[in-house]
Amino acid sequence: MYKKILLPTDGSGYAEEEAERATKLLADGGEIIVLSVAGKLTSSAFQSRSNVKKVNKGLYEEAEENVKHMIGQFDDSVNVRGMVVVGFPAETIIDIAEKEKADLIVISASGKSGLHRFIIGSVAEKVLKTSEIDVLLVPNK
Repeated sequence: MYKKILLPTDGSGYAEEEAERATKLLADGGEIIVLSVAGKLTSSAFQSRSNVKKVNKGLYEEAEENVKHMIGQFDDSVNVRGMVVVGFPAETIIDIAEKEKADLIVISASGKSGLHRFIIGSVAEKVLKTSEIDVLLVPNK
């Protein structure tokens, strides 16, 4: 059983399965941290600063909705909190897991990146290969 589980989400539709797995592995009195990583664009010669600002705001709001949806998958008896962080997904997931002293990362085998691998998504693969914290890879059904 794990005392602190990090549960990253990108809103890809596997929330119920991930929440169920995390709940089963959570120790009594443990905590689940639902994390969504919001991407951030930078302005360039081809994009106005105001357009980039609008896109970034939309990305952040989407991440907030992803967290809210995932938290809604848990029973009220589960100690769960949400977190939205701006950054690169795999690196941010690992960084937050380390900062929060998580015992386990529960992540879906593939998300909605559009660049799906044969078996697992690129973010999940990078987390799996580089994390020093235990990782549970939830298969997509």
